[in-house]
Parts: sequence; C-alpha cells; structure tokens
Amino acid sequence: MQVTSVGHAGFHIQTRAGSVLCDPWVNPAYFASWFPFPDNTGLDWDTLGDCDYLYVSHLHKDHFDPQLLREKVNKNATVLLPDYPVPDLKRELEALGFTKFVETTDSVKHRIRGTEIVGASDAPPADDELDIMIIALRAPADGPIGDSGLVVSDGDTTVFNMNDARPIDLDVLAREFGRIDVHMLQYSGAIWYPWVYDMPERAKNAFGTQKRQRQMDRARSYIDQVDALHVIPSAGPPVFLDDALRYLNDDCGNPANIFPDQTVFLDQMVRHGDHRGILMIPGSTADFAGGGAEGTDGYTLTHPAPESEVLKIFTEKAEYIEDMAQRMAPVIAAEKASWAPAAGGSLLEPLRELFEPIMKQTDQISDGIGYPVALEIGTPGDVAETVVLDFPARTVREPLEGETKFRYGFTIAGELVRTVLRDHEPDWVNTIFLSTRFRTWRVGGYNEFLYTFFKCLTDERIAYADGWFAEAHDDSASIELCGWEVQRRCPHLKADLSKFGVVEDGKLTCNLHGWEWDLASGRCLTSKGHELRSAKLPD
Repeated sequence: MQVTSVGHAGFHIQTRAGSVLCDPWVNPAYFASWFPFPDNTGLDWDTLGDCDYLYVSHLHKDHFDPQLLREKVNKNATVLLPDYPVPDLKRELEALGFTKFVETTDSVKHRIRGTEIVGASDAPPADDELDIMIIALRAPADGPIGDSGLVVSDGDTTVFNMNDARPIDLDVLAREFGRIDVHMLQYSGAIWYPWVYDMPERAKNAFGTQKRQRQMDRARSYIDQVDALHVIPSAGPPVFLDDALRYLNDDCGNPANIFPDQTVFLDQMVRHGDHRGILMIPGSTADFAGGGAEGTDGYTLTHPAPESEVLKIFTEKAEYIEDMAQRMAPVIAAEKASWAPAAGGSLLEPLRELFEPIMKQTDQISDGIGYPVALEIGTPGDVAETVVLDFPARTVREPLEGETKFRYGFTIAGELVRTVLRDHEPDWVNTIFLSTRFRTWRVGGYNEFLYTFFKCLTDERIAYADGWFAEAHDDSASIELCGWEVQRRCPHLKADLSKFGVVEDGKLTCNLHGWEWDLASGRCLTSKGHELRSAKLPD
C-alpha cells in the first residue's frame, strides 16, 4: 500500500483494489483565513483527483473543498459515506455531481467491491476488494453535525485515517482488524480559543500553553490506544497568511501557540520514547509492506524535495510563510472581494428572520444557553449596531434601555454577517468562528449550547441536536482514578474516563476535549451543567 500526503488531513491511498482520496483541501477556508501548511498548490491535482474512491470525513471547510471537488475529482469515484443522522454531507456531494455512494454503518467493517458491499469475511480481501470501516461521531459537538475516521485494509496493510475526529471506542479496531499498520491523526489546534477572547494577554498565554499541551497529550493517548506500527501526524496546523492573522502562526517559538507543526509533535513523541512518527509534507509518499518484516522499518519514504529542503520549511518557517503569503495575496484579495458589502441597513430584521424560528424550535438548547447574548456588528471600538439574541424569551431584539452588560457576546464585522446571511449559511461555526475574524467575551464558563445553536441553523439540524441533548447520558458504571470513584463516562460526550481522565490537585480533566470538573463537588468547571458523579475513596 502506498500513502501520499496531499496536505493537512488529506491523503491519497493506493491499494491493489484502487485508490482512495481522503479529505483533499487546497483552496482557502473560513473567509480566506486558513491555508494548508505546507503549501500544496503545486501538486498534480488532475492525477490525484482521478481516484476510484473518495472519502470526505465531514463538512468542515478544511476537509470539504467544494471548488476542488467540483473541478478536479473524478465524478465516477465511489464515495465512502459516513453514517450521519443528518444527510447534509451526501446532499453537498450530490450537488457537486457525485452519484455513486457506499453508505456505511457506523463502526461496522464492510467488504466493498466498487459500489457494492459484498459482506464480511475473515479471509483476506480479493485483489479487487477492500475492507473498510468508518467510525462516525454524531454528537452536536462533532464537526458540523458529524465527524469521522476511516479504516482501509487491502489484506496486507491496514491504515486508520483518524484526521481530526475524536472517537470514544477504539477497541473495535483490534476486534475487526487486529493490527493497525499506519495511524494518521490530528495533534494541533483547530479552534479560535483563546486568541479571540477579550482577556488580558497574560491569561491568553496561560490558557494557550495549557491547551497546546493538552491537545498533544490527547493525540499521544490515541496513539497509545491504537498502537499502530507507524504514526503520521496530520490534520494541521493551518497557516494564516492574511496580515491581520499572521500572529496566529507558530513561527517564533511561542509556547502558548496552539498551532504547533508536525516537527514539534514528532519531537514530543521522541521525548516520550516513541519513535514511530513519520514526517510527511504534501507530495511525500510512503510505501508500506504490511508493516514490514521483523527488524525492518517496514516502509520507504520519498519526499518531493531533498530532505534538507523539507526541513527548512520548519526550521525557517517565518521565511516560508512570508513567501507563501506574497504568492497567495491575490487569492486573499479575490476572496475578500466576494464578500458582501459591510455597509447596509439594520441587520435586526434579517437576523430575527433567521434566528427566531430556530430558537422557538428548541427547548434543550435555548434553555441551556439560558441568557441574552449580544451580537455586535462592527469591529471593537467601531460597533454599528447591537442585536440581542434573547434565548429565554426566544426573541431577537434591540438592547433594552440600560442593558449594556451581557454574559456572552460577539463582535463581528458587518461584511461577514451579511455574507453568511446572503449565502444562507447553516453553520456560523464552520464559517465565521473558525475564521478567527471576530472577537468575543464571556462571564463564566464556556457555553456548549450556544455554539451548538450557531452550527444548527436549519430545522433538520436543530431538531437532531435538541433530541441528542434530551437523551440521558449513561453514568451508571464507575471507575477508580487516583483515590476517587467517578462515573466511567464523561458527562460531556461520553468519553471513557479510564482512558482520557487525568486527576491532579482535586480536579479531573477529560483530555478528549479538555473539560474539567471539581472532584469534591462534581461541578463542571468548563461549562454550566454536566455534573460529574464522584466520591473520595477511604484511605
């Protein structure tokens, strides 16, 4: 099996039964804020796009690139489709011209031949067959209503492309496939916190340092659980080329930066005694031989440039980013020219028309938010209009007389708000928020319900999310952690705390998403609600 990096979370997997193109992304995402790093525009996308199978893990715009899929990817390719409750991904791909789909079942191994599922077998697949499994994550917090990871096996080599998914149960891999040869996964940041928050710089650096380490700790935890022979750090980081966002790049040795690159994580793996990591850049190809015979590395690695040039991308990163920014300046300018004009009439009525029907359809989410939220249209110091999303009343309104302080609020440029309204965008997280082109503040903890609301701006999405939150989480099983008895499943997204839970100074942290609880009281320190069942064990 031959694995070629095509940038970010993207891979081209060549098997004896055909090629699988995973998450190809080349065009800027999130209002031209994110670009693939290193640069992948020079790849032969016509050849890469002439694939037999296409896998798009989810609809985040650094995984789903509609322009590239429309222009470069073979429409006769069979799409390996995750088992999502809301069919938005399939609809988007159908709109781009794809017609052949293998609709998988979550965490079930399928043997496929072309567009057919031919059943399961313990015997190795034939030369024209593949064994695949897609682990589908379906909580509202997982991507835009869904994220997923793909396992592909041709009988000789098995790869697990986890990209930036966060599976809870990985025991299924060993049960269904035995050994995993190659594990690709995210290790770097893909979020706006803490840099867009209105807080002192010292606090941002403290939170950033903590988040940077936790995301790499989480990745190493996954690596230990999967226990593959080889590990390819992927799915990040992006590079920020717009002058206003260049400070987000990890190119000056800031330990608080949440976007470390592959070499940083590979170095951390080595410092923890793990030498399984492989550095790949766009165009790097690794040939695997079923994991390799005893005493061999089991693969050959070919880079698109001499190794010294590859390493310079990382050792002279600021210069590389500057050169890339110069080349991509016309692309950014063209993207900005496509945005809606900043000026215009009041946005109160358009926002009321969008938000109020969604607010009135949900009890779990509106009540979970539980307070009015301010939406300032403009930039800090130059706010043209304030619109209040009054979730308890399920209304969108102007501020009341004397109403100047809000527990949560956002300041967003008018052109961005007008653009998502113009484009009938169902997910502000997948557009505005991941762009980092906004500012926010909050009093108290993170409100998961609020960001879920912003990614569920259709009847179908909000109905699913409201129902998901209405389901009771199973907390009946218990485990022992460092002298405490706690429920086994995380109150947030049901992660197994025996694998992801860390106890320190009377606090429990779930490293799946970094949420924290006070063990003495069970109170969630990250967000409202989500209490933990915990009790101190006798000495």
